[in-house]
Amino acid sequence: MTELSKPNRAYRAICFDLDGTLLPMELEEFLGGYFGRLGEYAAEYGEDPKQLLGAVNAGVKAMTENPGDATNAEVFWSRFAEVMGPAWEGRDWEAFFSAFYEGPFGEIGKTLTANPAAARAVRALKDKGYPLVLTTMPLFPREAVEWRLRWAGVDPADFERITVFDNSTSAKPHLGYYRENVCALGVSADEVLMVGNNTVEDLAFCKLGADAFLVTDCLLDPVGFDLSTVRHGSLEEFADWAEGLPACERPATGIEPGIAGR
Repeated sequence: MTELSKPNRAYRAICFDLDGTLLPMELEEFLGGYFGRLGEYAAEYGEDPKQLLGAVNAGVKAMTENPGDATNAEVFWSRFAEVMGPAWEGRDWEAFFSAFYEGPFGEIGKTLTANPAAARAVRALKDKGYPLVLTTMPLFPREAVEWRLRWAGVDPADFERITVFDNSTSAKPHLGYYRENVCALGVSADEVLMVGNNTVEDLAFCKLGADAFLVTDCLLDPVGFDLSTVRHGSLEEFADWAEGLPACERPATGIEPGIAGR
């Protein structure tokens, strides 16, 4: 683990990525399981899996390009309905997907093994009084995010804010996503620690002044980032480091769980 020469900042809140950070996973394997199970679920209910998955993909792409004029959920449903065409009519699609995320989606995590260091790090920081925010890619409804937290062995209730598709108007690595979270925290970006595993999506927060710890177990580095410039290490090393932090002296208060400023 690299400590760097600079001292730790006096953090007022700590933001966590989820997939590949708290939850060890191979993204492509997870996505394969997700789309495979969703396709099966669609067929079980008499829908064309190919059409539905195409509409979901189009909706996800629209969310990643959201300029911030609407919630990601609104953008998703608009694009999904457009691609589904006549098949959009006659079914309560929100109920359809809600039932999927409450049930069959949970089966996908059966092959994943939690790293005990995730729960240890979260517990250490909670005990020290740090407000925790889950700044995961906001492309899913809350049910899907809570499943993934449980797969990681972490209690969703430990987080005062969780970014999901209906409380976010942008996505990583757009700075609008991080500005929205800073606003929701009610602090300056330089008072926040971002814990993630992606040198593009997660370290984008640093452009606003946030500090970072890069978890390297499932490192995603599409740009050949110089790791020596940021504190980094395994999730177990992060948990050790978190246990050595002082108690939070000025925790962020009044964190807005919904869309800040609306």
